Amino acid sequence: MNLKSLLFGLLLSGAIGLVAERRGSLTKSGAAGAVITGTTIFGFGGLSWGLTLIYFFLSSTLLSHFKASEKAQVAEEKFSKGSRRDIWQALANGGVGTLAALGYGLGQRSPGPTPLLAAFIGAMATANADTWATEVGTLSKAPPRSILTGQPVPPGTSGGVTLLGTSAAVAGAATVGAVAEALGAARQTPLGGRLPLLGLIGGLAGALIDSVLGATVQAMYWCPRCQQETERSIHHCGEETLMRRGLPWLGNDGVNFLSTAAGALLALLAARKLIH
Repeated sequence: MNLKSLLFGLLLSGAIGLVAERRGSLTKSGAAGAVITGTTIFGFGGLSWGLTLIYFFLSSTLLSHFKASEKAQVAEEKFSKGSRRDIWQALANGGVGTLAALGYGLGQRSPGPTPLLAAFIGAMATANADTWATEVGTLSKAPPRSILTGQPVPPGTSGGVTLLGTSAAVAGAATVGAVAEALGAARQTPLGGRLPLLGLIGGLAGALIDSVLGATVQAMYWCPRCQQETERSIHHCGEETLMRRGLPWLGNDGVNFLSTAAGALLALLAARKLIH
């Protein structure tokens, strides 16, 4: 752990969280979540890890505002939460990366740092890939198709994928690794030059796992008034929805956490194959 990095992370993540909250990208609790993840990743992972987190946050935030009016109806009808991210969304997307950074900082004199760097890249690449896929894929002119059956599904349906959204996921995953590589995160480790590939492998696989979980075990509800499937227990029309499928306790935040953990694990396994 570097005390200066910890303080820098606290100040920078606090400033970004405050600006994002005032601009409507984060709720107050979401800003607190940004401070928790940002401070920990900067303090225990270092500058390159912290700036990689900021790349994820800024790129995802910009995409969430891109053509926001065209995506608003889908978000209101389908998604459990709006564009303002709360603390649970911040921890769902950044929690696994934060744990990897914590382990990395505490184990710098052990063999642990190399696999933990791979896990961090896989987790953040998954979060970025999934966010880019959602924000860009929602704008697709072609209807999404179920990742399980290949049948067309309404826009915004959990487990629905499009070519546009999948292409965005590929770009989102690979760029996390590329940014971390350019910032020197892999310097003096056996992973030098391999972070873009690890980001692509872990991030794309994690995003696809997110879609599979969304299509199978994520809690989904049915609004009898609007005759629509939704992630909301109370629909935007005010009607109480009915449980339709999935596990009642597993919402979108839980799915995001599980998928980032899967992306981290797959990137770690890929790293071991690459360096042995």
